[in-house]
Amino acid sequence: MSVTRRHLLASGAGLAVAAGVQQGASAADLPTAGTCDVVVIGSGAAGMTAALTAAKQGLSVVVLEKAPTFGGSAARSGAGIWIPNNPVLLAAGVPDTPAKAAAYLAAVVGPDVPVARQQAFLTQGPAMISFVMANSPLRFRWMEGYSDYYPELPGGLPNGRSIEPDQLDGKILGAELAHLNPPYLAVPAGLVVFSADYKWLALSAVSVKGAAVAAECLARGTKAALLGQTPLTMGQSLAAGLRKGLLDAGVPVRLNTPLTELYVENGTVAGAVTPAGLYRARRGVIVGSGGFEHNAAMRAQYQRQPIGTAWTVGAKENTGDGIRAGQRLGADVALMDDAWWGPAIPLPDEPYFCLAERTLPGGLIVNAAGRRYVNEAAPYSDVVHTMYDRDPTDPDIPSWLVVDQNYRNRYLFKDVAPTFVLPDDWYSSGAAHKAWTLDALATSIGVPGAALRATVDRFNSLALKGDDADFGRGDSAYDHYYTDPGVFPDSCLAPLWLPPYYAFRIVPGDLGTKGGLRTDARARVLRPDGSVIPGLYAAGNASAAVMGHSYAGAGSTIGPAMTFGYIAARDIAGVL
Repeated sequence: MSVTRRHLLASGAGLAVAAGVQQGASAADLPTAGTCDVVVIGSGAAGMTAALTAAKQGLSVVVLEKAPTFGGSAARSGAGIWIPNNPVLLAAGVPDTPAKAAAYLAAVVGPDVPVARQQAFLTQGPAMISFVMANSPLRFRWMEGYSDYYPELPGGLPNGRSIEPDQLDGKILGAELAHLNPPYLAVPAGLVVFSADYKWLALSAVSVKGAAVAAECLARGTKAALLGQTPLTMGQSLAAGLRKGLLDAGVPVRLNTPLTELYVENGTVAGAVTPAGLYRARRGVIVGSGGFEHNAAMRAQYQRQPIGTAWTVGAKENTGDGIRAGQRLGADVALMDDAWWGPAIPLPDEPYFCLAERTLPGGLIVNAAGRRYVNEAAPYSDVVHTMYDRDPTDPDIPSWLVVDQNYRNRYLFKDVAPTFVLPDDWYSSGAAHKAWTLDALATSIGVPGAALRATVDRFNSLALKGDDADFGRGDSAYDHYYTDPGVFPDSCLAPLWLPPYYAFRIVPGDLGTKGGLRTDARARVLRPDGSVIPGLYAAGNASAAVMGHSYAGAGSTIGPAMTFGYIAARDIAGVL
C-alpha cells in the first residue's frame, strides 16, 4: 500500500487537533514500516551525526533518505567545519578560547539568534567532534590560514578556526560506496585534493608553493593507487566516514524513502509517514532533511527576486519537505528570506560557485551600469546581500566579473588551466564573453562602454597603489586568502592591461537555504508562541541557522548542522 497526502486527508483524522498539534492519520490507517526509538529524516551531515549519536546512547535508530544516495549537500561540499575550540584546533596550537569564540560569534550574529543557542553550539561543538572521531573512522585537519570571515571583530582569528575531513579510503564502505552522493566538483583523476589545497592549485602556474602543492596532490593520488585504495576527501570523506560509523553501529539508512507527513499521537510527534508506510518513533523524530533551495514556490514566497532553483548547488532533493511538514503541525520558521549565498556563474551544466576567481588580482565585478559596487573579496554571502540590497535602484543582478588575458595566463579558472581556452558552451550560453577592447566587451554584455572604461581605469590606479580606497578590498585578512602572494603591493589587487578581456555573468548562487524550523538550544522545534512541539527536533538547513543572517567562517553550515544533530540526539536520550 502506498501512503500519500490524499490517503491521510481521506482518513478523516487528518484535520484533528491534539494538544495544539495537527493530528495525522491514526496508526490503524497506516501500514507500519518499522518501529524504533528515534527516526531521523535525512542522511546529510546533520542527520547522520544525529543518528550516530542516538545509536551510541543505546537507542534504536533508522535514517530515512529521500534520495537514491546518502550524504545530501554535505557529500557535494568542500566540507569545511567551523567549530571553535575543537580538539583538532587545540592540538594544532590554534590560540582559541571559549571567551574569544563567544565574543566573536556574538559580534557576527548579533541579536538575530538567542544567546542560549549560540552557547549551546559553542559548548557542544567540540564534544561533537571528539564523539565523531571516537565513533567513526573520520579524522580532521586544520585548514591553516583560512581566516575567519571577519577576523577584525573581537575574538576573530586571522589564521582561522575551520577544519576539514582527512583522507579516507572509500573501500571501507564496501558495496555501500556506490550509494554515496557524488561531489559538486569532481577531483581531477589521479589527484587527492583537500579543500585547503585549492587556493594553491589556482596559483600552481605562478607560485612555487602552488606547484609544490600540486605535486603533493599527485603524490597522494599515486600512493593511494599503489595501495589499491579509493581515496576520498572533503564532503565525500565526511559523508563516507559518518556512513561507516552508522554501518558499524547497525543503523539502517533507507534510501528512496521521502517524508510525506509527520505522525502525531496524543499531541506528540511519534513517527514519520513515507510511501512505504509509517515509521514509528518511541522517543522522537529529528528532521535533518535540508533546505528548500530546489522548491521554486517556496523561494518565490519567501525570498527576494530575481530568484529560482537554477543557481543553487544544493542537493536537488532539497525541496523543503521537512520544513513544510513541521509547518503543518504549527511550527514556527525563521530566516526564510536568507541563504548561504555566494556569487555564481550560471554555466550550461550547473552553476559554478565562485571563490578564488572573484578575489584573485586582475579582476573586478561591475553591475549593469558598468560600475563597481562591492569589495569583490568580501565574504561570499556579503557580496550577494549587497547585490540584492542595491538591485531595486541600481541593477546588480546579473553582475559581471571582468578580467584580462594576464589573469587568464596566470590562474586556474574553475577547472580550466591557465592559458587554456574556455569551453565553447560557456560563450554560447552567455555565461562568458570575450573581446579585444573594453568597449567591445561592454557592448557584448550590455553595459555602457564609457562607464566600463572609466571603472577599469579607476580600478587600475587603485591597484597600482595597492589601496582600494573605494571598497576596501584587501583591508581584511580574509580578503587575502584566495589571492596571489607574488603580487605587490597588495596581493588581491592588480591592474587589467592585457587584451583580450573576459566577462563572466554573476548571479546570486547559494550552497543551500538557511531558513527553516525555529528551534531552541536543545534543537527542539518551537511554535510561534515559543512553546515546544513535543517529540520534534530539527538540525542543519531544515532549521533556522544559528549563524543568523551572517557567516562566521568556512564551515558555518556543516559545523552547526552536525552539532545540533548531536544535541538533538542527546536530548532525546536524556543525557544533554
